Amino acid sequence: MDTAEKSILFCFILQAVCCRDFNISLPQKIEALNGSCVIIKCRFEIQDQYDKDLTERATGQWFKNGTDMNKNLVFNSSTSSHNSLMKGNITGKLKDKNCTTVFHDLRSNHIGQYYFMIEGEGGLKWTYTKTSVSIHVIDSPPKPTVQLYVEQKEVQDQEEVLEGSSVSLRCSAETLCSSPPPTLTWSSTPRIPLSESSRLEELISDLNFTATHRQHRVTFTCTITYQLQDENKTAQDSITLHVQYAPKISPSSSCARTDVTVCFCEADGNPSPELEWHLSGRPVTNSSNTFISEERLSSTGLRSSITLHQSLTHTSNLQCASRNTHGTASQLFQLSSFYSSLGLNHLSVLIGVVVVALVVMMMCAIIYTCVRLSSKQKIVL
Repeated sequence: MDTAEKSILFCFILQAVCCRDFNISLPQKIEALNGSCVIIKCRFEIQDQYDKDLTERATGQWFKNGTDMNKNLVFNSSTSSHNSLMKGNITGKLKDKNCTTVFHDLRSNHIGQYYFMIEGEGGLKWTYTKTSVSIHVIDSPPKPTVQLYVEQKEVQDQEEVLEGSSVSLRCSAETLCSSPPPTLTWSSTPRIPLSESSRLEELISDLNFTATHRQHRVTFTCTITYQLQDENKTAQDSITLHVQYAPKISPSSSCARTDVTVCFCEADGNPSPELEWHLSGRPVTNSSNTFISEERLSSTGLRSSITLHQSLTHTSNLQCASRNTHGTASQLFQLSSFYSSLGLNHLSVLIGVVVVALVVMMMCAIIYTCVRLSSKQKIVL
């Protein structure tokens, strides 16, 4: 019960105690889902002279859009619900002045103002004409609400979340009368495994995890589902997570050689990182021996390439360094070993060529000798 409801109930009780007059406490407006039920919380008071007439045999009636017994009566607790225009029952004990009522299978023709009448033994019969409850029937359920908490503190306006932070997404819903009760479920785009905890009695579902860069720009959606007789009805609320994280160098970063040496370095981070090249520990810029270019891959990704002149190919190492406000990352390329392996490969190829050439020359010499000997034998004959 919220503060407003408590205040209304307190004023009602205070007025009843002081005056002991005919009074009733009803909500001003209730929403019901088309095809579902509605609960009207209701309490009433009577003049003290009629207390003896309020027995277990007391009955309650509901009127719609007026209080004429012949035209506006839609429910009477003393008759079968099947014979009433409104299907339901009074769940409160009228003897205890509790007139809480449940109506089932609400439809659009049930929209209107509803008045209550109490009837007991003796002379107790009173219609509360000054106070009514307005019932509205809606086709779609109200949306749930998703809130973001970081380190147990609520975050507004989808502020950035730092990688490694403890994150909680809370989905809460104002429930309407339904049997079975509505359920809350989580999903994400793109799809990632989710682990949630729920408190069904309050219809609250918490999604708890530690933020990582993989959850940057992932949209989490909470869906409330009502299982009705003829169909399921749902409503959703979503939040997109923005995660800040230190740069990470892609394992695809590498070097290749044709006439020149070209190295590529890719980094991802939020905020988008900067990339620098270091040759033997010194920063490298564009010059006659080096050429550097950059390409923005996404809002968080950057790709840089460096082209090295042959005169720099014997330098011991080349480093790609990336940084943003949350940290740094780097990758080392061993150019000396790269070129040593290239040299060994070239030497292997050269040796192979020489061996093949020698074999060919020996075969040619053998063939030539055989031909000469054959020719001399023919001359002798």
